[in-house]
Amino acid sequence: MGKREIAELAMLADGSLPPDRRAEVEARIAAAPGGSALLENERLAVDALRGAATVRAPASLRERIAAEQARAGRAPRRRRAQLGGALVGAVAVLALALVLILPGGAPGAPSVSQAASLASRGATSPAPPAQATRRSTLARDVDEVYFPNWAGIGFTASGERVDRLDGRLLDTIYYTARGGAQLAYTIVGGSALAQPGGAALSRLNHIELRSIALGDRVVVTWRRGGHTCILSGAHVSDSVLLHLAAGKPSV
Repeated sequence: MGKREIAELAMLADGSLPPDRRAEVEARIAAAPGGSALLENERLAVDALRGAATVRAPASLRERIAAEQARAGRAPRRRRAQLGGALVGAVAVLALALVLILPGGAPGAPSVSQAASLASRGATSPAPPAQATRRSTLARDVDEVYFPNWAGIGFTASGERVDRLDGRLLDTIYYTARGGAQLAYTIVGGSALAQPGGAALSRLNHIELRSIALGDRVVVTWRRGGHTCILSGAHVSDSVLLHLAAGKPSV
């Protein structure tokens, strides 16, 4: 399967695929080798995400998972030959990460981890342009909280995706650096989300920032205009993300 097919599979699994395209995509996935298994794995991942916000793992399980992750970090990485195997592995890592970072007993959804996980699926439409009268921001906002224009510091807006999860709008803009690294900047509609448990706390430019690890991605979250903002990326240092989030880029 190509990138487009994988994206459509993900949208079908989480219910965001337009109804008029469901039959076509379902038929294509069913005809692809291993397609039905991939779809089932993706649906399991979606269920894990949606259920994680209301489930608290026992302390003993959390300690055991932490120990397993520490051991896994010392072991050499192995390339998976099958896409299906990679997806199963990603589902397992994601489920473990959610157990460790979601606050115990936190009611409601979505969570910061869920929002960052959805953003990792990639863009589904072109990025908006810069505002004509205010070049420091893009022509896109969530309740008047605007996305920044970082083209001048080497991060060009390259795509966008819009999701809805548990009645919340999640608008994500993707930025691509000259070296190819990509960041995802999500603004969540509605009131601010609960802060993730176990996050590292930083203060920069009078802004309170929290950072967590989600698989191979670094996730930084903070609040602007009463909304939750989330910046995440792989192969980007947490220092760069923190400075970008605080409006004091050091890149």
